[in-house]
Amino acid sequence: MITFIKSSISHPGGLEKAAIAIMKELCLSGAPVTLLTTEMQDLPFHHPLLSIVSFPIWKPLSVVKILHFDHLCQQYLKTHPTPIVFSLDRNRYQTHIRAGNGVYPAFLASRANHESFWKRASFSINPLHRTILTMEKRAFEHPDLQQLFVNSHQVERDVLHYYHVEPSKICVVHNGVAWKELESHFNAWETLRPQQAKKWGLDPHCYQILFLGHNFRRKGLDRLLRGLAHLNDKNVQLSVVGHDKKTPLYQQLAERLGLKGRVFFFGPLRETVAFFQIADLLAIPSYYDPFANVTVEALGMGVPVLSSKENGGHEILEEHMGQTLENADDVECVAQALRKAMHTPKTADRADRIRKSIAHLDFGIQLKKITEEILIKIN
Repeated sequence: MITFIKSSISHPGGLEKAAIAIMKELCLSGAPVTLLTTEMQDLPFHHPLLSIVSFPIWKPLSVVKILHFDHLCQQYLKTHPTPIVFSLDRNRYQTHIRAGNGVYPAFLASRANHESFWKRASFSINPLHRTILTMEKRAFEHPDLQQLFVNSHQVERDVLHYYHVEPSKICVVHNGVAWKELESHFNAWETLRPQQAKKWGLDPHCYQILFLGHNFRRKGLDRLLRGLAHLNDKNVQLSVVGHDKKTPLYQQLAERLGLKGRVFFFGPLRETVAFFQIADLLAIPSYYDPFANVTVEALGMGVPVLSSKENGGHEILEEHMGQTLENADDVECVAQALRKAMHTPKTADRADRIRKSIAHLDFGIQLKKITEEILIKIN
């Protein structure tokens, strides 16, 4: 019997997709799973070994929601103990954790390097930050913790730096990609690129850069825009796909930098395959990313990647697959990397080599590494 904790399951993000996939794999392996969540909507799969316990939570503040959900989970576990308690959330107690969001003090430290004095000072008194820091410390250092799954060696180093965790408990499993499912889309990219570009108002004869992700600040869109503005070559376009409440500010920044007509904001889109088919390069100059899923998604479509060192996904990049920025805060460093990328464009042969290089990161393979570790404890 496994208790599975994930407060939100409907948001179409990387953590939610991973949660659903792991639960499905556990059920198919014959393990009864009880999901503790705050939502009662249908999951994309049903199984007789899966049961759902939904806690109705109507709290206005994020910190209260976190505390309330954790309290309800602990109360449930007192009366329904199981040998395995697996969580993708930040809760006080679980035997197995997948820390897909990374290490919170590392995230705050990264933010502090780029915030004002008053903003940095607020970190220590902000109730949400304090609550998450306290819960994470209790969870990671709990004596009953058996396994801590992290998605990059960067996160592993952060765990060991900030917390007292036995190294043997940490298991690094890089994020996977739907490698096989992307095959037909990849095979069609050369044929479809011109018409997809035209459909979205882009010039297929321009070098096409893709920025894909929510929370533009954390993903480093400002870094990318400033680097792009330093290019002398104007035969380049940038597509920005994703949601951010401050999108108008980034549109204004692009105009101030003289990028009007070269940067296109498409907002959040459910289907993004077309943009990978169009793209010559994916740029992800993050300020902090445990492992940006878009890294492997791009590589799975044969698109080279330009990443900051603060994105754990850069660990899988080989020379033919892209570049890692030595200093993403240095405008000329970003510009120089973009120039280099434009001199080694995506070709059919290069795209095929890039895609084949990450076959071992197929989502099913990476998923089994996690579920097999969990099932060992049961068997």
